[in-house]
Amino acid sequence: MTPLSKHMTQLGQVNGIGIVTVTTLLAQLPELGQLSNRQISALVGLAPFCRDSGGAKGKRMIWGGRALVRSTLYMATLSAVRYNQPIKKFYDRLLSRGKLKKVVLVACMRKLLTILNAMTKNGTDWDPN
Repeated sequence: MTPLSKHMTQLGQVNGIGIVTVTTLLAQLPELGQLSNRQISALVGLAPFCRDSGGAKGKRMIWGGRALVRSTLYMATLSAVRYNQPIKKFYDRLLSRGKLKKVVLVACMRKLLTILNAMTKNGTDWDPN
């Protein structure tokens, strides 16, 4: 089994991740599994950057990065919020704290990406626990 097919079957085990997401991640994000969670989030454009200037505090927002990967992860996260128990619990917990739905979805996107990054880095299979 080649490393690419191994990664495809490994990432395909995660609930909410389909073949389109897996192929997009492997084709557009070859750094998956080689960078830290913070670095991979910034590379995709999911790390919040501050918009401060002097004494003024701006809103934190995501920007830059690889838009195709980010949009594919968005659609996968919409599915994962329904069918992936760890992501669903994280989503519900943030919503109960009063966070905005779009902010919560972006946080879930980042969490899903870090899970996939850790699985690829360590060579482990999906474990919802």
